[in-house]
Amino acid sequence: MDKSKSISTMELWAKLFQAPTVNMYLSENDSSINQITFSEYITNLCNSRGEKAEKILKRSNIETSFGHRLFSGKRNPSRDTVLQLAFGFGMSVDEAQQLLKISRQTPLHPKVKRDAVIAFFLHNQQPLEELQIALYDNRLPVLGGKKHEQVRISRCSQCCPGR
Repeated sequence: MDKSKSISTMELWAKLFQAPTVNMYLSENDSSINQITFSEYITNLCNSRGEKAEKILKRSNIETSFGHRLFSGKRNPSRDTVLQLAFGFGMSVDEAQQLLKISRQTPLHPKVKRDAVIAFFLHNQQPLEELQIALYDNRLPVLGGKKHEQVRISRCSQCCPGR
């Protein structure tokens, strides 16, 4: 099969159900069903954008040594980590959805309050720090969880000088 030609999911379903055996389906469609790894994808993104992983990690507010384990494939990201990376890369909502898909995480959904806030900030290209404040202000878990206290302190110092 020509690897440059993309097969739709509908076509793959049809091929799967028409195949005489699952092994035949797998061998004939290997290039269409073997997905790039998350670490390969984010490394390729850095290379194509001419950016270093360290800059992406810093903008993502991800600790450097943990981030390098993500880039090397030694660690798998949580959904929050993937979303932090989406902000670090300055992704659109569609690009973030693709990143979530590649990492095998659930996509953002507009009926989920926290997801709606995150998608709004991605769509409007607003920084991660502002998202964290909006999540906190709406009593929603901030990305990364542990940074909740930092967001509260940061927010308080903005509205309560001298704290």
